[in-house]
Amino acid sequence: MYQIKVNGNKEFTISKDSLQDLDAVKTEDYQFHILQNNASVKAQILDSNFNQKSYTIKVNNNSYEVVIKDDLDQLIDHMGFSVGAHKQVNDIKAPMPGLILEINVKEGQEVKEDDSLLILEAMKMENVITSPREGIIKSVKVNETDTVDKNALLIEFE
Repeated sequence: MYQIKVNGNKEFTISKDSLQDLDAVKTEDYQFHILQNNASVKAQILDSNFNQKSYTIKVNNNSYEVVIKDDLDQLIDHMGFSVGAHKQVNDIKAPMPGLILEINVKEGQEVKEDDSLLILEAMKMENVITSPREGIIKSVKVNETDTVDKNALLIEFE
């Protein structure tokens, strides 16, 4: 399931199956022709921020700010890693069981919000775990090639 938020206030969910049924044809780079319920729609991606999963989309000459969250994004939000008013996350835990592929930080390193901390492979997908806030890395509790369980402590902040 995908959770969609449009213009910061309208929210709805879309199943992966319903996306399979969507009749969309790419007409040019970032431009699509979509048929849905016998209605023709022209869509264009004007801007995208992959890290924030946000997009500015023009549909039939109207622009919309869209945020799309998949199951992993929703799980990360639920665990408190999402960007919000409280950014005093002091430790990073594994959102799911997996294999540590790459560690991009070391003890004592200063990081900024959204910096890549490590890459966790889970279910044959590489998941980049980013920093939820600015800070200094107190300790890295895992090594590359380690297998971790869900909620295993990965990184601590000072």
